[in-house]
Formats: sequence, C-alpha cells, structure tokens
Amino acid sequence: MPAALGTTGAAAVGAYVTKGVQYRREARRTFRLSDPPAPGSAAFARLVESWCGGPLRAGNRVEVLRNGAEIFPSMLDAIASASRTIDFSTYIFWKGETANAFGEAFMERARAGVEVNVLVDGWGSAPMDRALVARMEQAGVNFAWFRTPHWYTTDKLNNRTHRRILVIDGKLGFTGGMGVADEWSGDAENPKNWRETHLRIQGPAVRDLLGAFADNWIEETGRVPSGAHLPEIEAFDDGVEVQVSKSAAAQGRAAAEALFFAAIAGARERLWFTTAYFSPRQALVDELVAAAVRGVDVRILVNGPHIDKQVVRRAGHRSYQPLLEAGVRLFEYQRTMMHAKVVVADDRWANVGTANFDNRSLALQNEMNCTTIDDAIVAELEKHFLDDFDGSEEIDLDRWRRRPLRSRAFELVSGAVRHSL
Repeated sequence: MPAALGTTGAAAVGAYVTKGVQYRREARRTFRLSDPPAPGSAAFARLVESWCGGPLRAGNRVEVLRNGAEIFPSMLDAIASASRTIDFSTYIFWKGETANAFGEAFMERARAGVEVNVLVDGWGSAPMDRALVARMEQAGVNFAWFRTPHWYTTDKLNNRTHRRILVIDGKLGFTGGMGVADEWSGDAENPKNWRETHLRIQGPAVRDLLGAFADNWIEETGRVPSGAHLPEIEAFDDGVEVQVSKSAAAQGRAAAEALFFAAIAGARERLWFTTAYFSPRQALVDELVAAAVRGVDVRILVNGPHIDKQVVRRAGHRSYQPLLEAGVRLFEYQRTMMHAKVVVADDRWANVGTANFDNRSLALQNEMNCTTIDDAIVAELEKHFLDDFDGSEEIDLDRWRRRPLRSRAFELVSGAVRHSL
C-alpha cells in the first residue's frame, strides 16, 4: 500500500489534467427548476427521489450526536451489541487511541462469531496502522481497501469513497462526518478536538445505509454483505421520515449536488449550511445569491484559522464577495476545525451527511446524505447552529472589500486548482 502511493506521482499528473478538463465541462452543468417545491414537502421528497434515487421512508428513530464525546461511545456501544453482522465504511481510519479502540471492538465481535466487514478508503486512510490491519484480519475481520492507488488506476485516483457508514445487525445505523481518528475525540473544546455532527438511526432507512455500504464493498470484494442475515425492519409509530441519497458523481450520479441545488432553489424562509470545505462552482454561488435576493435567510458556516487545508479555505474566499453583496451571511468558525456537514431549510427539513460544499464532494467522490423531515430534529440542529455562530467570526462586507492584495493573490492561485480541492 505505501509503495503503491509512491509509484503514482508522475502518472497522477495526467489524472489531474483529466480532472481539470472534466471540471470545466461540469462547471457548465446546472439543475434548472421552474417551480421548485419547498424542502420538507411531499413534492420535494418526490423530486429528491427522482433526482437522487432515495425513497422517503417513514417510521425511523433518529438521534443527533454532537462531537466525539457523544459519537464514539454510541458507536462503540453499538458495535459491542452486535450479534450477527457489522458493516463499516470510512474515509479516515488513522493511527491512534481511537483507531485502536475501534479495531479492538471489531476484533472482539469477530472472535465471538459476528460477521464483521470493514472497508476503508485507500487514500484517506493511507496512514492507518498496518499492524492493526493484520491483527484485525487474523481475528476474522473481513477487511478491504477501497481503490488502493496504483500507477494503473490513476484514472480513479480522485474518485474516493467519502462515505461514513456503520450498520449493526442490519437494523441500527450511523452516518455523518466522523472519521476514526483522535482528532474527533473530546467535545470540540479546543483546537485539537474537531467539531462534528453524526446521526444514529433505527428503522427502515437503515436498509438504505446498508445499500450505500454494499455499493463500495461489492466493488472491492465481489461479496454481498450480510445477505443471509438481513432482518425485517419494522417502522416505529412515533418515528420520523428519513431519505437517504447516494452520490457517485464520477460515475454520473451527482446526487449530492442535485440535493443541494434543490434545497437552495426551494427554500422559502431559511437556509443554513455548515461545511468543512467551501469552494463551490459558480452555478451554486448563483443559486445561493438568488435565494438571498428573494428574501431567504441564507447563512453559511465554514472553517476559520483551524482548517486542516488552508488552500481550500483560500479557494472558497473567491466566492465571498458576491455572496455578501447579495445578503448572504458568512461565518468562519474560530474554536477548532469544523468538520460537520449540515443543512437546515425552513422549519422541517434537515440534512446531515458526508458531502462538503466543494468540487471533491460534488464532482469526484462517493458521498451519502441523510435528510430528515421533523420539527424536533430541525430545532435541535438550529441550537447547534446558533452556538456555532457564537463561536464564529461573521465576515463584514466593507472589511472584506479592503482585504490586502496578498490575500487576493492567494485566492487567485488557490482558485486555479479548485477542481481537485
């Protein structure tokens, strides 16, 4: 695996150029809606199903988990409870105490006779401890790398799986932005502990999470996960509606971008975004501007100084001025790295997923979004937004116009390579 990474350098230049050509072609693509339905409406759910392929399923119980202090214990408890199957996929599985805790949890269940399937991205998880991988395999864990980089696979070098999925016994699921790394530990109380949002889901929508896992698992292993153990999943009478959409933009399924376009175009009163990486193409900027002009309360929460990829932050700055001039409110998070991917539209519709507001998520990677239609969930996420706004610096238009020439130069250079950011 490490050697494969070392042999891709020269050939990757060709892939980079190819992606640049693809980006320029996709930059002209847009999603036109003559009469967009409001997010949360039945018409909107039908639109998302037709565009993104995910049916609206009723009867789910959904719990919002905030930061590693809530996410990790909930997931590890779920893994420990597994009696038949564990299906897990992640983009990031790095070295450290958190990785060891998950590895030990997987091994314990595998030794107990549970079918444990673990899929990690071959690029995002390159720093993973190979000794831990070997121990997991020896314990009976079915482990696979997704699209390990090789010189002969440079055409897919940028096409990663960014999905984060955990399904327990086919009936309990988790998804969101969390990675398996110490950076997510704690409660975002300092710059070493990242801010994150994840969902715990029970009910019929879990089958769609498993389907998203199976997409990538079958590609790498040729095996259908959990086929013999899929249970009947009953809907909860007090449950909420959930819609899962899978995106594989490089294969022509730009579901994440279509979902964002639909939410922006359909929002009536409010549209709040949180994203780790904000570098949208012009068509999305235009749609956000149009929403603000028609009176929608548009707020975008992005990373400030603690972002792990400054070049992405600089590239996103190119979009600030037209957004601010239209009335969009922009906030840069100051407490730590903001890694959550959350959207709230109006009062009933919310989305938590793996997709960022950048070209990698919307045009290159495999992503997954999970939308809910429920007043209580939206109200809880609104509280999170308000607290995060308090921990942010709002960008002032007049001050932004006076930013130094050096900053403008960085934006220009970063923007030139934004198709691969």
